[in-house]
Amino acid sequence: MQMNINKNWHQRHYDSLEFGSRIADSVARGMGSWRFIILQTLFVAGWMGLNLVGYFYHWDAYPFILLNLLFSTQAAYAAPIIMMAQNRQNERDRIQAQDDYITNKEAKLEIEALAAKLNSIEIEKLDKIIQILENMQ
Repeated sequence: MQMNINKNWHQRHYDSLEFGSRIADSVARGMGSWRFIILQTLFVAGWMGLNLVGYFYHWDAYPFILLNLLFSTQAAYAAPIIMMAQNRQNERDRIQAQDDYITNKEAKLEIEALAAKLNSIEIEKLDKIIQILENMQ
């Protein structure tokens, strides 16, 4: 239990995720990267190039119906996975907002306590100054 206290909200949230949720986050993170866009662009260009230039065997001749089927299948799986990752991001944001609220509330109480302490110190100083002035008279 002591180890859990030292973890921040993000680490605690990540530890609570199931295997499928972690996979979905990884897939969404990968599909939302420039690396994925570049690799997919190279794949599509290669696919089209090989099918347009190939003299003997066109496994997916123009208008590339098989390629369109692959993209449709990819989109059918990618959309719900990305939505699951977005839902978890919303949950993480709520957890972080709650953690920030608690921190701000604690800081406010500390500041109020410090202000009260400073006021009491000022009052004590003023009382001592008045007492010194009265003793001087």
